[in-house]
Amino acid sequence: MTRIIMNGCNGRMGQCISGICKDDPDVTIVAGVDVFTGVTNEYPVFDDITKCDVEADVVIDFSNAKAVDALLDYCAQKSLPVVLCSTGLSEKQLAHVEETSGKCAVLKSANMSVGINTLMKVLQMVAPVLAGAGFDIEIVEKHHNQKLDAPSGTALALADSIKDSLSEEYHDVYDRSQVRRKRDPHEIGISAVRGGTIVGDHDVIFAGQDEVITLSHTAYSRAIFGKGAVEAAKFLAGKGPGRYDMSDVIDAK
Repeated sequence: MTRIIMNGCNGRMGQCISGICKDDPDVTIVAGVDVFTGVTNEYPVFDDITKCDVEADVVIDFSNAKAVDALLDYCAQKSLPVVLCSTGLSEKQLAHVEETSGKCAVLKSANMSVGINTLMKVLQMVAPVLAGAGFDIEIVEKHHNQKLDAPSGTALALADSIKDSLSEEYHDVYDRSQVRRKRDPHEIGISAVRGGTIVGDHDVIFAGQDEVITLSHTAYSRAIFGKGAVEAAKFLAGKGPGRYDMSDVIDAK
């Protein structure tokens, strides 16, 4: 049984993960942390991570960037593994993450979905074959109309996975509207669609002579990120200091 502290327990993802853990016999949330305490949970909730005195095996963090530094210090002090899901970290905070990974296990990925991270591994196998055969590479991502950033971090991570697998140097292109020229064969085009309530669609298109291969991932709810975080927590519990990501979780399966 993996004992979890849920940091950001009363937020949307925190409550989602609480529900997932309730139905999973291999994990239990033993404590939560949230500045907003007006939600009834089946575990004790602290308004500050430093006040949490409950023994646990791992922390799952779905809070916000402002809360990350205190969390990292807490986990480093207690040698407590942490699955870090908060986004928007500054360069200074990212350096803090690396420093903390020398004192406890830290898992951080651009996307917590098991499916997306499996897709990244598939792309690293497929891309060298198709790029070597002259296929052009395009990524189209679609998200809801409230999303602020474009392209998505996941689209960039997919492109990075492809580039890391190729022997020749490729570069990302986000906009072709200002340049009249033929497509550079060493570019990865990334297009963003924003509309409605789309949770997240990512299509990686390999377009060759008279044939097209498309690898797609569709998120139907944000629960996939919660499920991925729980799987990451199971993997990380008991691990020594180090920097981990979701590819390590998938490799362990």
